[in-house]
Amino acid sequence: MVTFKAEIERFNEMGEKTGWSYLFIPKALANEIKADCKKSFRVKGKLDQVPVSGLATVPMGEGDFILALKASLRKQLKKEKGAVVTIELEEDKDFKIEIPEDLELCLSDEPELMDNFMELPKSHRNWYINWLNSAKTEPTRTKRLVKIVSAMDRNLTFSEMMREGKEPPKS
Repeated sequence: MVTFKAEIERFNEMGEKTGWSYLFIPKALANEIKADCKKSFRVKGKLDQVPVSGLATVPMGEGDFILALKASLRKQLKKEKGAVVTIELEEDKDFKIEIPEDLELCLSDEPELMDNFMELPKSHRNWYINWLNSAKTEPTRTKRLVKIVSAMDRNLTFSEMMREGKEPPKS
């Protein structure tokens, strides 16, 4: 378990990360959590006294990482940009997202759909699953299931599926 303090920061202009609140994890500390890792990994532990698990680190180059803080987590911490947080983290080796039963049933109808899904990197499969599980109503969940099955039929990544049908910004 690695313990350190960090200030909550926020990206002003950073592409898709614009507006994100985060904690910075320098290379030396990231190496203590998971040695010589350059890609995203999951962590568990405590932020102040709030227990956390399954949080994804985001690589920022040169071995540094950030830990994005959702609004709900900042609310639990009762802290915003500029506040200092005591962090206790270790790699979350137990983290696993299960394929929801309805998604598994839909993808199992045709073997190549499940094959396409399972060939995606684990992080991409997790994006699909989290997006499906965040549907608040049954009609929305059904629409998302249809969209995922269609994406697997055409070998689309999560971001390709989400961008599909959106008009590019006008210049």
